[in-house]
Amino acid sequence: MSASHPFPYSSFKAYDIRGIVPTALNPEFAQELGRGLAARAHAAGVTALVVGRDGRLSSPELAQALQQGIRDGGINTIDVGQVPTPLVYFAAHTLKTGSGVAITGSHNPPEYNGFKMMMAGGTLHGESIAKLRDEVAAAPPRAATPGSAQSVDILTPYLARVLGDIKLSRPMKIAIDCGNGVAGAVAPQLFRSMGCEVTELFCEVDGTFPNHHPDPAEPHNLEDIIHCVKTTDCEIGLAFDGDGDRLGVVTKSGQIIWPDRQLILYARDVLERCPGETIIYDVKCSRHVAVEIRKAGGKPLMCQTGHSLVKAKLAETGAPLAGEMSGHVFFKERWFGFDDGLYTGARLLEILSRSSDPSAVLEALPQGVSTPELKLEMKEGEPHALIERLQSAGVFKDAIEVIKIDGLRADYSDGFGLARASNTTPVVVLRFEGDTPEALTRIKQAFREQLLALAPHVTLPF
Repeated sequence: MSASHPFPYSSFKAYDIRGIVPTALNPEFAQELGRGLAARAHAAGVTALVVGRDGRLSSPELAQALQQGIRDGGINTIDVGQVPTPLVYFAAHTLKTGSGVAITGSHNPPEYNGFKMMMAGGTLHGESIAKLRDEVAAAPPRAATPGSAQSVDILTPYLARVLGDIKLSRPMKIAIDCGNGVAGAVAPQLFRSMGCEVTELFCEVDGTFPNHHPDPAEPHNLEDIIHCVKTTDCEIGLAFDGDGDRLGVVTKSGQIIWPDRQLILYARDVLERCPGETIIYDVKCSRHVAVEIRKAGGKPLMCQTGHSLVKAKLAETGAPLAGEMSGHVFFKERWFGFDDGLYTGARLLEILSRSSDPSAVLEALPQGVSTPELKLEMKEGEPHALIERLQSAGVFKDAIEVIKIDGLRADYSDGFGLARASNTTPVVVLRFEGDTPEALTRIKQAFREQLLALAPHVTLPF
């Protein structure tokens, strides 16, 4: 890297590479990353990498430079163009490379971009990304023989595959909000082809995100689609994040159906065809998820948060379904086991099309009284240290179970509390749920006492 653009060590995160353009991520860096991935591909016996990009203004230039670097490293490139991240995964699976890079800033502000990477069938995360950082920083060499370039239309086979799999029981009227993210390049066509009447909100791909941020995890980003569904004859609203791998859902009355409640619906459906199977959910999900999976005859399995970690657990267990509170849902039954907001939306409509009142089906899903994700902001390094102390010294005497696979989660007969260190920013993420407002207050108080005993100086967000 040059003096004007020093090597972006801090952009290598737990699940991907992410940073501001052009100070951290720029074509020079993308080319070096390409050579580093080419070296990885050689070592894994991989001969070609799929590359796709989102609709950010910086994505075309980064995609071009990354592919040049990959070819300089002696590996072939398969360019699938401007597509949602799930279509990059789809291409990696169906074109039999098992390897690819999605250039995307996902739901981050417009000045950000990033790289989500898979190699030889597995998503790069954690230690693997840390090693890649060191390999790229060491300036990987060029190969004696460069790789070749190829462009492929992946949208046509993707649509054919989804439409061959999903069958609606009746036509539906839906609204979709793509937040000007890259899902807008696919979603309208997909849902119309399924037989839906579609009202589009912000489906023009625009990397400046002029209307609202493409992140359905934030309630204010759903205000437009809630208004649309309430004031038109649409039955339901679907919202997608910036790169199309997460889904938000709103009902006719304007209720947001958070992903852990959605997961209950998907689990019931999948378990009808896969009785007794394991269904995976992350530590941030409602207590009701495990209860309902058991009721439907399945085996609930809690795992760490992080789409790469959930994907790895899915592969390890052979489970037909996994889901995260953040909105990443992974169908292995009838699909490939990667997170895909578009396909998840299609599966949701398949289930709901069996009912004359989809909103009633969704609103009947069990839920507690819960907080959103709360964030305790701290200095770099402090969150993990605090959570380690909480795991070793925290006392939650009324809890039925204390789970330490990812932070500390205390489950009670009438709710749960969670404190975990984020893997991407220096915050402690907290979430609480109770069957009643009183239970919620009591559980929050238990965590307040334990956290303040260990870190009296912090200002808790609850």
